Amino acid sequence: MKAMKMEEIRKLAAEEIRIKIADSRDEMMKLRFQQVTGQLTDSSRLTILRRTIARMETFLREAELAAVEGA
Repeated sequence: MKAMKMEEIRKLAAEEIRIKIADSRDEMMKLRFQQVTGQLTDSSRLTILRRTIARMETFLREAELAAVEGA
């Protein structure tokens, strides 16, 4: 999985981002199990996935704060 950039995230709807976060968390859980059992060959995928999730959550929070300020 390649890292999503903020420009890509901003193009998505909030519900799409929430779905991607849930999917990414599932993938991260699977990767962690692979790492514990010694099957994971590319551990950098965990870092990329963790940062992508953080970017998506940050965007959702920014949108939430902007909606509150605009109201």
